[in-house]
Amino acid sequence: MAVEPLSQKDIEDRLAELPGWSADDGRLSRTYRLGTHFAATAMVVHIAQVQEELGHHSDLTLGYNTVSLSVNTHSAGGALTELDFELAHRVQELAPGHGAE
Repeated sequence: MAVEPLSQKDIEDRLAELPGWSADDGRLSRTYRLGTHFAATAMVVHIAQVQEELGHHSDLTLGYNTVSLSVNTHSAGGALTELDFELAHRVQELAPGHGAE
């Protein structure tokens, strides 16, 4: 499936729907803070499942009680696309279930 880069306006419009997320240096990013290392680990596994479902993967980093994501679309030359925002929305929806802030 071919994906097209989003315009700067499209990126800004989509970011308005994703509190805490940012688009810097051509990547969509967010760090979540959780109550424990175990909760953060569980969230990473849940995100990995979503990424497999979408066939779209982020750079995903597990800290002691943090989870950080950074993503762009390699097949679109490293630009931000609808795929990146779909992943961000899915993560945003699952985060409260893990107690993520």
